[in-house]
Amino acid sequence: MAGSRSITAPSSAWPGLSGLGAARLAASQQRVVVTGAGGWLGRATLEALHGLLGEAFAERVVCFGSSARRFNLRGGLIIDQQGLGDLASLPPAPTLVLHNACLTRDRAEQMSPADYAAANRAISRTVLAALDPIGAEAVFLPSSGAAYRADDPRAPDALRLYGQLKGEDEQAFAAWARSAGARAALVRVFNLSGPYINKLGSYALAGFILDALAARPIEVRASRPVFRSYVAIRELISIVLGLMTDEAPAVTRFDTAGERPLEMADIARAVAAALAPELAILRPSLTVGEDDRYVGDRTAYAALSEAYRVPIVQFPQQIDETATYLMNFPESG
Repeated sequence: MAGSRSITAPSSAWPGLSGLGAARLAASQQRVVVTGAGGWLGRATLEALHGLLGEAFAERVVCFGSSARRFNLRGGLIIDQQGLGDLASLPPAPTLVLHNACLTRDRAEQMSPADYAAANRAISRTVLAALDPIGAEAVFLPSSGAAYRADDPRAPDALRLYGQLKGEDEQAFAAWARSAGARAALVRVFNLSGPYINKLGSYALAGFILDALAARPIEVRASRPVFRSYVAIRELISIVLGLMTDEAPAVTRFDTAGERPLEMADIARAVAAALAPELAILRPSLTVGEDDRYVGDRTAYAALSEAYRVPIVQFPQQIDETATYLMNFPESG
């Protein structure tokens, strides 16, 4: 079982969960299951849950992943993760399931399409089969903005396959919620910020922050306009917990979306302003071409943030929280 085996600094030392959902979860006795616990979203969620639940974390939070293992979080918190195949063995109890487990898009570029699809579908079947036996009352599925590109002939094959499988998961978990009289929060995730960011070479925000921390010019590589829109993981999970702890059964779908889309040059300038205002920003000349826009529709996100009283984490604060992690806590498996 996941637990606080060793802790030298409380998780409450870092900004945490907020709003009605966090308050309701803290006051309840619901168990929380986190699958894909060792990934970026899983680790950031676990740290936030520890900050919220304190000593009760060890008894109320259970972690699962591809295999049984132990890994570290900030402050000396040690997490024990069980293999996903053991999920259905949990004794029944009122449970919220935050289902982050999947093979990510980069794996789609490394595996055959058939093997990649089979592996992800097996993960989904394992979790779906366990929901009723363990007493699940609500599930959170972080889908992807790539689901919008599943039928786009211009999209790379790996992105289309990843998006197709995410769309399949959305349908399957929505069907479970309707048949079980439960709740499902199905979120098409676009751009996140916050601690435990990984695959640092793949994310522009991480690259710009690492440039600034190393006191080297911030390098924007895109030669065409590229727009992204960031939300903090702790803000997203706070909204999700608001949905999951509501009493009425519901299937809710929405995109993540920051207050406004930011072009790469704006992101680089914001990073410099927050961390090293004297740094130069380097970028190749812009070429004529279609804008690269990977941003969600903010309408539902903003309404849910207001309904569940979750304060928006402003982008400079997102930069600060991400940079604090990158400065002080090297990744540990």
